[in-house]
Amino acid sequence: MRKRKLGNNGLEVSAIGLGCMGMSYGYGTIPDKKEMILLIQKAYDLGITLFDTAEVYGPFANEELLGEAVRQFRNQVVISTKCGIKIADGKQVLDGRPEVIRKSIEGSLKRLQTDFVDLYYLHRVDTSVPIEEVAGTMKELMEEGKIRNWGLSEAGVETIKKAHAVCPLSAVESEYSMMWRQPEEVLFPVLEEDGIGFMPFAPLGKGFLTGAFDKNTKFAESDFRSKVPRFSSESMDANQVLVNLIRDIAVNKEATPAQISLAWVLAQKPWIVPIPGTTKSFRLVENAGAVDVEFTEEELVRLNGALSNIKVIGERYPIGSDMEKRAGK
Repeated sequence: MRKRKLGNNGLEVSAIGLGCMGMSYGYGTIPDKKEMILLIQKAYDLGITLFDTAEVYGPFANEELLGEAVRQFRNQVVISTKCGIKIADGKQVLDGRPEVIRKSIEGSLKRLQTDFVDLYYLHRVDTSVPIEEVAGTMKELMEEGKIRNWGLSEAGVETIKKAHAVCPLSAVESEYSMMWRQPEEVLFPVLEEDGIGFMPFAPLGKGFLTGAFDKNTKFAESDFRSKVPRFSSESMDANQVLVNLIRDIAVNKEATPAQISLAWVLAQKPWIVPIPGTTKSFRLVENAGAVDVEFTEEELVRLNGALSNIKVIGERYPIGSDMEKRAGK
């Protein structure tokens, strides 16, 4: 597996990471824990060294899963986890106060069975707490050896600049894929200028770009995609034009749609490390194989031109929801 660097603090990771959220949370039926431990260990065997989780996934169960899975080779991998969201009365509530961050890191260290976290994110920006206070707290945690790098998830560029000025960020995590290219417009220039890495989640469009779904697909009520406009029957039908484009390229490249989608993300910038999630062994192997798919400069220009002519239908979060309101703050 090829390596890439996130930020200027020497954080080196596999070119593709593994998002672990769906192993405990968010996508309907929760898979068997023992099977997920084996899957994480298989990822390591494939050369994947970056594993992403968060305390709210479960909550807590995902960190416990990951900690148990990587215990045997902890010092050979990079663990990314997050704080700043708690569950209160069954709802997610933002809380980025310094004392809460400190309490969260202690819980994460215990669940992950480790003395330090390689990359610690503020999961969403709590606008009631100055980001400079958050950055200052992260700086203290770095000085104490409890974290080695820090980042922001789904943050706006002004917040990123303010935070980076207090304590340099190693990475920003936000959604990015062939069907959600908005980060290219404003976020990328800031990251490039300041030497901050980018960890896109949902690089496969939450599964849509693999070609696994169509207008007849029905998601379980416990699967958050059942509430997302992008996954309505009408939207999926309209967006099949994008899947068809990817399929055509996959045939020419002797690759799969998932591999084309991930290879495209990798090709955009050398400081991008996607973290596709999966609970299936064959998908894990497939995703890892994307590092071997390459585009010429001419192919990329042609592909990006074709993508620019496709209008993706459906918002990525339910309109008016807390998820939508928290993005880009």
